[in-house]
Amino acid sequence: MGSHEADGVPSGEFPDNDRPQVAAENPGRLSKEQINILIATASINFSSMICYSILGPFFPKEAEKKGASSTIVGFIFGCFALFNFLTSLIMGKYLVQIGAKFMFVSGMFVSGCATILFGMLDRAPDGPIFIGLCFLTRAVDAIGFSAAITASFSILAKAFPNNIATVLGSLEIFTGLGLVLGPPIGGFLYQSFGYEVPFLVLGCAVLILVPLNMYLLPKYDSTPGKDSFLKLIALPKVVFLCLSVISLSGCLGFLDPTLSLFVLEKFKLPTGYVGLVFLGLALSYSLSSPLLGFLSDKVPRVRKWLLVFGGLLTSLCYFFLGPAPILHIESKLWLFVLMLVLIGFSLAMTGIPLFPEIISYAYENGFEEGLSLLGLVSGLFNAMWSTGSFVGPTLGGFLNDKLGFEWAAAIQGGFPLLSGLAVGTWYLYEASHRRRSIPENLPSTDQERAYLLSSET
Repeated sequence: MGSHEADGVPSGEFPDNDRPQVAAENPGRLSKEQINILIATASINFSSMICYSILGPFFPKEAEKKGASSTIVGFIFGCFALFNFLTSLIMGKYLVQIGAKFMFVSGMFVSGCATILFGMLDRAPDGPIFIGLCFLTRAVDAIGFSAAITASFSILAKAFPNNIATVLGSLEIFTGLGLVLGPPIGGFLYQSFGYEVPFLVLGCAVLILVPLNMYLLPKYDSTPGKDSFLKLIALPKVVFLCLSVISLSGCLGFLDPTLSLFVLEKFKLPTGYVGLVFLGLALSYSLSSPLLGFLSDKVPRVRKWLLVFGGLLTSLCYFFLGPAPILHIESKLWLFVLMLVLIGFSLAMTGIPLFPEIISYAYENGFEEGLSLLGLVSGLFNAMWSTGSFVGPTLGGFLNDKLGFEWAAAIQGGFPLLSGLAVGTWYLYEASHRRRSIPENLPSTDQERAYLLSSET
C-alpha cells in the first residue's frame, strides 16, 4: 500500500496530507495510540459477534413456538444484514463528516440497547406482533452495528497502513472468540434462566464498553475526499472481489437458521450442546486468521491464490457438509464437525486478503489516500458482507424448508465456487494483459542481468 515515511512526525500524529505515519516510525513497536485502537476494535469484534451468535442455538426453536416458520426465521436473520447493507454505504460515504470516533461509540450504544430489547420479545403476543417486533429490533441493531464496524475498519486501516491484513487477521481471534463463546454461553443461560437473560447480560456488557472506548479512541480530523462509491465499484477487479465478499458472508449466514435445527434433528443433541458444534468453525477461523493475515502482508502476491483456493475449498466443504444426497454418504457427526473446521479455515483464506486487496487496487487506480477513501472501502466491504448475510439466511431457510439441509448446503456451496472461479479468471486476464503490454524486443530482467555480467567479464 505504499510507503508512508515522513521525517519529524511524532508517533501517533498525522500531517496535513491525512496519511498516517505511525507504522513507519517504529515498525517493531506499537505506539500507545495504536494499542488503544487495538483494544477498542477488539472489544467491538468480540461483543458484536457474541451478541450475534447467541441466537443460533435457541432462537429458531423459540421463534417456531411463537408462530414463525423456518423461512420467517431466515428472514429475521437476514433482516439484520439488509439494514446493515443500506446503512453501511451511508456511513462509509459520510464517515468524515460524522466523525469516526463518534460513529464508533454511538453505534456500540445503539447495538447494546437493541440487544437488551431483543431479550424482551418473548413477552410479545404470538404471531405477527412477535415477528414484526423481531424485524424492528434487528433493524435497529443492524444500524448500530454497521456504524461501529465501518468506523472500526477505517480507523484500523488509517493507524496500520502497511500491515492492515496482519492486524485484521489478529483481531479475528476476538471475532472467533465471540463466535465460540456466544452459542455455549447463550445456550447455557437460556437453559438455566430462560429467554431474556442471555440478551440482558450481553447487552449490558456492550453498554459498559461504550465509555471505555470513548476514552481509548483518538479523534481524527479529516477533509471529505473527491472519490465516490460509483467510481470505486466501476473498477472491474473490485466487482469480482465484492462477489467474493458476498459468497463468504453468505456461506456463514446460511448456517444461522439451519445448522442448529439440523444438528438437533439429525444427531439428537441437547440444546445446550448445540453451541459446541459451532466450535469447530469458529476456532479454525480465528486461529488461522492471524497467520493468513501475516502471510498476506508479507507476500502480497499470494493473496490471489488465497482468494481462489479459499473459494474452491469452501465449495467442496459445503458439498460434503450434508453430505449432498448424490454422494450417497451417511451423515456422521465427526464428518460434520470436520467439514466445519475446514470451512472455518477456507473462509479465513478468502476473507482476510479481501480488504487490503481492495485498498491496494484503489491506490493503484489513483484514489486519494486518507480517511475518506478508507470510509468508502469500509462501507463498501460491509455493504457487500451484509448482502451475503441477507441472501445466505433467507435463501438457506427457504431451501432448508423445501429441499432439506443436505441439498441446501450443496446449493450454497455453488456460490463460493462461482466467486473463486470468477476471481481466478480475472487474475489470469490481468496476468496475460500485463505480458502483452511488455514489448517483445525488450530484454527481460534476467536477460539484462546476464548481458551485464557477460559484458563485465
